[in-house]
Amino acid sequence: MDKNAGYEIKQAVLFDNGRGVALGENPKAPDPFVTWMFTQGKDGGRDYEWGHYRGDRSSAEADFSQRVTEYMRDFPYKAKIVQIEAPGLYKYYSTQRPVDIGTFPKPRDNQPDEIVNFDRRVPVEGGAFLAWGYLTYTKPLTRKEAADYELRPAPKVADLWREDTPKRPIAQQMKEAAEQAQREARPLAPGKDTPDREGR
Repeated sequence: MDKNAGYEIKQAVLFDNGRGVALGENPKAPDPFVTWMFTQGKDGGRDYEWGHYRGDRSSAEADFSQRVTEYMRDFPYKAKIVQIEAPGLYKYYSTQRPVDIGTFPKPRDNQPDEIVNFDRRVPVEGGAFLAWGYLTYTKPLTRKEAADYELRPAPKVADLWREDTPKRPIAQQMKEAAEQAQREARPLAPGKDTPDREGR
């Protein structure tokens, strides 16, 4: 995830007008949690502003949800959610080969959260297809990024935030996103964690 002023961005909501809300964490700071409004440029860079600092996670998460809700209320014609970000939310299967060096994308601002290889190619997603392993990301990969490495998105995760998804309160959406990521984190298949060795 991104970092700003020493805080690691843990959650974010991006609207179609380039504005957004983010929640950051820095365990070493006097106030370890913060929420910001941000503006995303055409190059993907983000400028953060108007920080609300909090001493505990629950208070920060409540403020995060409130800021998203208030922005959508105040700008109903400019505040359509186009992306929700949270660690482990977006899952991609490697169907052609085990996950290893050079077999997956590593965007500068979207490094993999988790890499898992199975002992063999096994059925996943209720037997829908076979995979050697999977990766999870905080932000969705582009279609080209996934296609270039022959990665297949998990159906439920890929469909989470389509435009035709009925609107629900943002707090409920974030809760469901976290629960979905947790459910999808470990398929019912033998596997082992595979460290990212590219940085060695």
